[in-house]
Amino acid sequence: MIAAQGLGAATATIAKEAGVSNGSLFTYFENKAELMNQLYIELKTEMAVVGLEGLPRDSDIRSQFLHTWRNWARWATACPEKRRALAHLGVADDVTPESRKIGQQAMLGVATLLDRSRKNGALRNAPLGFVAALMSALADTTMDYMIADPANAETHCITGFDGLWRMLN
Repeated sequence: MIAAQGLGAATATIAKEAGVSNGSLFTYFENKAELMNQLYIELKTEMAVVGLEGLPRDSDIRSQFLHTWRNWARWATACPEKRRALAHLGVADDVTPESRKIGQQAMLGVATLLDRSRKNGALRNAPLGFVAALMSALADTTMDYMIADPANAETHCITGFDGLWRMLN
């Protein structure tokens, strides 16, 4: 519901979508802000787990990062509502610094890959958060093109990754 209606989605609508009564929703969450924080953490964790799933540990760093990139792209294109919800929650004032920190910890494996990928490149001395923001912007653009042009989704995925890899190295 947050994906479709944004952060202003009514709790009654969220509860209905979840198949519970509005009162029951508040049995699990003290308020809407707590619900948003939990959803943010769950989506960040899911995205991290999916990204690293099946990671070829014996491969070189480029192959590992490409694997993670492809997994992310597949997740985002298969679950566009989750991607949209995460985008809304990423800018929500109600998502606390503690929840953001938990989200960063969930993404630690991906951050490690990103850090290793830039080891000898032009961005090696840039703050990792800045490099991650550049990667996220490129990922969002890539995923938008994959969704808009599914017949060429794999080409867009590889083109986006190639651009990222050149930027990092």
